[in-house]
Amino acid sequence: MWIDIMVLGLGVGILVGLMGIGGGIVLVPAMVYLLGMDQHLAQGTSLFLQLPPIGAGALYHYWKEGHVNWRAGVACATGFLVGGYFGSVIAIRIPSKHLRGMFGVFLMVSAVMLWPRSSGLETVGKANG
Repeated sequence: MWIDIMVLGLGVGILVGLMGIGGGIVLVPAMVYLLGMDQHLAQGTSLFLQLPPIGAGALYHYWKEGHVNWRAGVACATGFLVGGYFGSVIAIRIPSKHLRGMFGVFLMVSAVMLWPRSSGLETVGKANG
């Protein structure tokens, strides 16, 4: 089982560095469906394991290439820290099955928002990102 978890972490780490995504987008569903974890346990575990590797691993390479805005990063991280705390207070009170559904809706809405930008369907005049 530990080897499965290590392989899962490696795969998610590659996606984080490659796509610039939070590992939880991949890791939480994988821990729920592949490892059989409860939604709350998967989310808490995902938050714990992402602290050192995201902070040190991928950031180093982006910084080395001059792709880090430190002021924006510190400001956003402060909000992220406070928001993460209050978000977790709310999440703990939501039943696991409802939280899993909310997570799925979040992923679908994210996909719908990103799809037009990847397929050339965005409206003319919008800034490209």
